[in-house]
Amino acid sequence: MPVRQLASVLIADSITRVAAEAAGAVVVNGSHGGIYAAYVAAKLRAAAAVFNDAGVGRDEAGIAGLDYLAGLGTPAAAVGHRTARIGDGSNMMARGVITHANAPAAA
Repeated sequence: MPVRQLASVLIADSITRVAAEAAGAVVVNGSHGGIYAAYVAAKLRAAAAVFNDAGVGRDEAGIAGLDYLAGLGTPAAAVGHRTARIGDGSNMMARGVITHANAPAAA
């Protein structure tokens, strides 16, 4: 069986508070899963990202970034806002329940 290197997990309260260390990591962050947050994750070259669904919102704006990242082939998911606090990455990691995932994450 070949040896596989697993991505590191980075926890942050906001995707905007993460820098170069996100490259190649799974970033669990307290940001909502909107397009701008997804853009930042993509720009940082995160291997995958987990956001907060922020209640999903109008036109699914709170999870729109999942589709954006799917278009780039990047796995992304969102935890339910009722299961973990928005803006608190550690709380999301400890208590968050995934409510939405894009196709690369579900594969």
